[in-house]
Amino acid sequence: MYKYETELLLKGYRKIAGTDEVGRGPLAGPLVCAAVILNPNIMIEGLNDSKKLSEKKREFLFDEIKKKSLAYSIVYIDEATIDDINVYQASKKGMLKAIDTLPVKADFILSDAMPLGAMPHQSIIKGDSKSASIAAASILAKVERDRYMVKIAEKYPEYGFEKHKGYPTKLHIEALNKYGVLDIHRKTYKPVFDKLNEQIVLDI
Repeated sequence: MYKYETELLLKGYRKIAGTDEVGRGPLAGPLVCAAVILNPNIMIEGLNDSKKLSEKKREFLFDEIKKKSLAYSIVYIDEATIDDINVYQASKKGMLKAIDTLPVKADFILSDAMPLGAMPHQSIIKGDSKSASIAAASILAKVERDRYMVKIAEKYPEYGFEKHKGYPTKLHIEALNKYGVLDIHRKTYKPVFDKLNEQIVLDI
């Protein structure tokens, strides 16, 4: 997991930031992006793609990353922006914003399958399972987003957001069809778009 970081350290880079996003697929809720500069002198055991870790392990590593990294940043991209510019561009915007808001300026960026432009960087396919820095960013983004969706569930208990986190599960689709579209739903995503059109027809 530290292969890319080690190679960059040998080339003279010292502040290597990994960046990733969580939440491209959900029908509701924000996209959350994170950037992390790990401390090259402190190895964090167990870093991996957040999707491959248990909730308990993610929660533990969330605190470890915050405590032991040189710097981190977490940003939200809201549903309206995702609908406006599409989720790919929203992911890119979020990653760049996370990098820009790091309290320590990075001198090299590792991203999860996202070309980021002119800055010194490397885009790695499935980077969250190959790079410790990207994995750390994916864990911060995943835990942050999950916690946010649990809070949203308190506001809209009938939708079950604490269970599916906004992803298009059978439970979520059933709630969407029964209770309708919320302000936190992504209006350009097909199940939501179809439901909105159905509501418009019924209103007419």
